[in-house]
Order: sequence, then C-alpha cells, then structure tokens
Amino acid sequence: MKFLSINHRSGGGMAALLALAFFIFAASPSFAGSEIASGTFEGRSKHVTTGTVTIKREAGKTYAVLGSDFSLDGAPAPSLGFANGETFDVATEFANLASKTGAQTYEIPAHIDPGKYDHFVIWCSKFAVPLGTAALK
Repeated sequence: MKFLSINHRSGGGMAALLALAFFIFAASPSFAGSEIASGTFEGRSKHVTTGTVTIKREAGKTYAVLGSDFSLDGAPAPSLGFANGETFDVATEFANLASKTGAQTYEIPAHIDPGKYDHFVIWCSKFAVPLGTAALK
C-alpha cells in the first residue's frame, strides 16, 4: 500500500497546525485509559518502522501511545497524523516524533477525531511521504 496523495483542507494551514501547543508525555506501562483502537506499524517509502500504537481516551482527552517496541530507522522531521485508505490527511498532522525508539505518549488535539480514520501514520512532511503506517482496529 502506498500513501502518496494528500488531502489539503481549507482554512488554517500547516503553519497554524504546527503553531498549536502539543503535550508530549513520557509513556509508562501504567498509562490508563480506555482503548479506542490499536495497530502494528509497517514501514513505508523504503523505511523500517516497527512496533505498536494504541489510541486511548482518558479524562476527556485522547492520546496516541507508541509502545515500548516502537522503532523508526530515521528520517528528517518525522511527524504524526492519520489517514484513510491511501490518503494522508495533512489536517491531522499534530506532533513531531520525539524519539525514534521506545514508548511515547502524545495528546491528540480535540479537533482531530481518530474514529474518522483507519490508519495512524508516521509522516515525513519534508518529502510528503509516509515512513510507517498502522492499520487501526
């Protein structure tokens, strides 16, 4: 599966999205919350991406939790977002990846509804390509 097309939504823009304040939390095995979806990463665009992601809701907020098994071989400025089918939605690009390995938790902004998407994506904005995708179930 290739993720090559991009859905540009009107209003705002990448600068506005990147200007939002995001909270990155250290993930721990004790992170509670109800699971909304989860998936296992597969590499894309000749990159190796492995491990799991779980989308959780806790105290009225939604989080993307990368598992301790998460690993990305590297790329310039990887970020996080969502896709449907083969279309990455740039309006969902919400945080820069803090580390190429290990457990990490990211708050998903309230304007993004993960339930509307079937893939979680590690995205490279510089080259507009996916680095890894996880089908959400």
